[in-house]
Amino acid sequence: MRETRLIMGMPVTLVVLDATAGQDNLDTVFEGFVAVDNRFSPYKEDSEICRINRGEIPQGAQSPGMREVLALCEKTKLETKGYFNIARPDGFLDPCGMVKGWAILNAARSFREMGFENFYVDAGGDIQASGKNEEGEDWRVGIRNPFDPAEIVKVLTPRGGGVATSGSYIRGQHIYNPHTGVYGSDDIVSLTVVGPDVLEADRYATAAFAMGREGIYFIERTAGLEGYEIDAGGTARMTTGLGRYLPC
Repeated sequence: MRETRLIMGMPVTLVVLDATAGQDNLDTVFEGFVAVDNRFSPYKEDSEICRINRGEIPQGAQSPGMREVLALCEKTKLETKGYFNIARPDGFLDPCGMVKGWAILNAARSFREMGFENFYVDAGGDIQASGKNEEGEDWRVGIRNPFDPAEIVKVLTPRGGGVATSGSYIRGQHIYNPHTGVYGSDDIVSLTVVGPDVLEADRYATAAFAMGREGIYFIERTAGLEGYEIDAGGTARMTTGLGRYLPC
């Protein structure tokens, strides 16, 4: 089964190949994405994060999911020396840089709890895969050329891991560098990270992109992560261990 819906302002695609999968299973997981959007969207005035930013919900009254995400944000801020920071210039909290990976990982957990082994969750190009694809082979994930999104420049086989890409070529300069006070990077246009799961890949990809030239070296030094970077001149760099995620 395969279906795509527009949620959280992006296409969300679910693929489940197990024979016992039904429409109700997909509906349940899609409903989870909708619930995440309703809770964390900075664009919905009645979302929990907007109510927190207006001072309507004290810390002790936050939902368990909100507390989990905010704790992950603080942990990542410390691990990245402040490059991951959900405090916007206006002082409001915007955890969107964490939420997508968190939502995808929760979707994958839901499928596993349903007893499925072969599935693929893609939200806005960030991916968690499990098991095998329709051909009985490892799932393959393409890295798009940021200068020509119709072209795939590299193919990865995450083998149960997660893949996340941060960049400016689709959404513009939307990643904030808290150390310089500006959005985006003058040097890097795309940074793809492979991690043990999509949440790990996503949270570090956001921070590493904000680092600019230093980002790929940060990924190189971080255990369990590999990366592929494309700069403004079209030059690609990859970490030394990325080869194990490339097709044979």
